[in-house]
Amino acid sequence: MNLDDITLLEGAVMLGLVMTGLAMFLAFFRLVRGPSLPDRVVALDLIGIIAVGVIAAYDILTEQPVLLDAATVVALVAFLGTVAFARYVERRQQDE
Repeated sequence: MNLDDITLLEGAVMLGLVMTGLAMFLAFFRLVRGPSLPDRVVALDLIGIIAVGVIAAYDILTEQPVLLDAATVVALVAFLGTVAFARYVERRQQDE
């Protein structure tokens, strides 16, 4: 791909993908570093949200609408995982 062939939309999507990649790295750093379980849960949820954004941006770039189905599935799984972790943290605090 030549720089002269890139349209404004493609350039914006590529810039967005680079920025979401940086955000994914920072969220992964928070997931590993912690310091507490709720911080890790929020970081994991953020990674799921960023993954949906990456899939949507890639869908725009490649013009394959089937990827939106995958983004929907990732969003639902991330939501259910966050709810499960929240219930776990709530029960853990009640036991203390």
